[in-house]
Amino acid sequence: MTTAEIAAYLRLRERTIYEMVARQTIPFTRATGKLLFPRRLIDAWLEAQTELPDAGIAPAPPIYAGSNDPLLEWALRQSGSGLAVLARGSTQGLEELVAGRAVLAGLHLIDPETGRWNLAAARAHLPGSRHVMIHWARRTQGIFVAKGNPLGVTGLGDAVTRGLRFAVRAEGAGSQRLLDVLLAREGVSRAALTTTERGAETHADLAALIETGEAQCGLGLQSAAGQLGFLPLITDESFDLVMTRRAYFEPPMQSLLDFAKSEAFAKRATHLGGYDIAQLGDVIWNG
Repeated sequence: MTTAEIAAYLRLRERTIYEMVARQTIPFTRATGKLLFPRRLIDAWLEAQTELPDAGIAPAPPIYAGSNDPLLEWALRQSGSGLAVLARGSTQGLEELVAGRAVLAGLHLIDPETGRWNLAAARAHLPGSRHVMIHWARRTQGIFVAKGNPLGVTGLGDAVTRGLRFAVRAEGAGSQRLLDVLLAREGVSRAALTTTERGAETHADLAALIETGEAQCGLGLQSAAGQLGFLPLITDESFDLVMTRRAYFEPPMQSLLDFAKSEAFAKRATHLGGYDIAQLGDVIWNG
């Protein structure tokens, strides 16, 4: 919608719309060089601002949606959080959260322009001011290769130049976006890759494609590498959790955070490898 159309839609003066844009309190874009207001995000923003009574409103289902993370998914089970796991990628997790089909989303989406993690994606997907983002862990991502690295792969550029067959993740997955960024730094595009016919839903699926010989390499988490060879590329990837402020104080999230303080959790993180949990629980973004 244009400025005039959004003003009529909200029954406000155009001047008020411009003031809201200046304060960044309404979803908008300048993708075409002029102010535009996506109807879907405006409706979601209005819904987020609506004051609702506690009674009679269906809550979001107890589901964690978003990126696949071995440590988090183990902790969700062990903590007694009661949350089911629907790991289909970072972008999908944000969409499930904003649509009310999940109470918790996990993401690791790098901003190609700034190199920062998750903040731009959260602001773009989550209208209003009722969500909070909590840090989970810094993670190590790198190249998976066969056990013992029999092909002698030295890095991403080497694998691409030699035309090795890559296992890749689905569109919208944080690891796939990271791969695109890393390829761009090497001066190549994803189109230059030789890839498997089917993609990998999780890091474990990606590892299996290499173990079975269907793929020769792929980008994945150190914690999911198992017995495969692993060449680290990124050691400070930020994996964060997003939820409404209310959900933060509910039993599922509090059970998870309490369990994350335990000795058993720390031992698991060390055993998996590739995790820095020193800042777990820090507030990254508050609406």
